Amino acid sequence: MEIRKYRPEDLPEIARLFEETIRQVNAGDYTKEQIQAWASRGRGLLGRNEFFERLYTLVALENGQITGYGNIDDAGYLDHLYVHKDWQGRGIASAICGRLEEYAGKLGRERITVYASVTARPFFEKRGYTAVEEHQAVLDGISLTNYFMEKKL
Repeated sequence: MEIRKYRPEDLPEIARLFEETIRQVNAGDYTKEQIQAWASRGRGLLGRNEFFERLYTLVALENGQITGYGNIDDAGYLDHLYVHKDWQGRGIASAICGRLEEYAGKLGRERITVYASVTARPFFEKRGYTAVEEHQAVLDGISLTNYFMEKKL
């Protein structure tokens, strides 16, 4: 597995990965309506190159294919962490997350925060994150449960 910094030409593949992952991986924890509201955000990512460049964004690759990506801002907020639906359970999220946590530590952050989906919560708990509160994100008028979590560095 190769992990490297994001490049603008990665954006179409990242947008596809985002949408497909939500539709396949998160479907067991959310309703069809919730999945549609969330996954539809993938098309909007195509116009957000500056978002990915502004954050510390990493992509994981296998044989030139993007298998996962994640990003974190300079305040220690982990915004995206997604692994391709066909590459789940292979240590990709752990590898990316480890590098994002390392980056935050080098910036002197004392903690990392994330809004984790129901699906992702166990992953973050295994990495030492604690759920601070349950949260309701509203997308297109549809409420989705997620968890505000933090990890002290």
